[in-house]
Amino acid sequence: MKNRGRGFTLIELLIVMSIIALLLSIALPRYFNSLDHARDQVLKENLRLLRISIDRFQADKGHYPDTLTELVTEKYLKAIPLDPVTETSDWKVTEGSEPGQEGIIDVHSGAPGSTRDGTAYVAL
Repeated sequence: MKNRGRGFTLIELLIVMSIIALLLSIALPRYFNSLDHARDQVLKENLRLLRISIDRFQADKGHYPDTLTELVTEKYLKAIPLDPVTETSDWKVTEGSEPGQEGIIDVHSGAPGSTRDGTAYVAL
């Protein structure tokens, strides 16, 4: 009696590969949706952090910051947070136009497109 080599047959390998492909086709869309959701949440949190820092700066100094880097130099932020959609720290700033409101009064994302719920990134 010859000792046959132990191993998998071609059919067994094809069945295992088809099961793996089926599981991936179910899991990958959920994974990418969770990445998009996380990116949206990080963007909202970074905008909230920037806006709170601008308000605290204005409350302490009596005027709004001229640049976002002024928030870092005055120790209101450790660093300017990144926009997770554009992956840069280039934020769209809104400057005050009324007397006594010179400087940056608000920030927005400069990313094109919208969040998963349909809100434009610029409107956040």
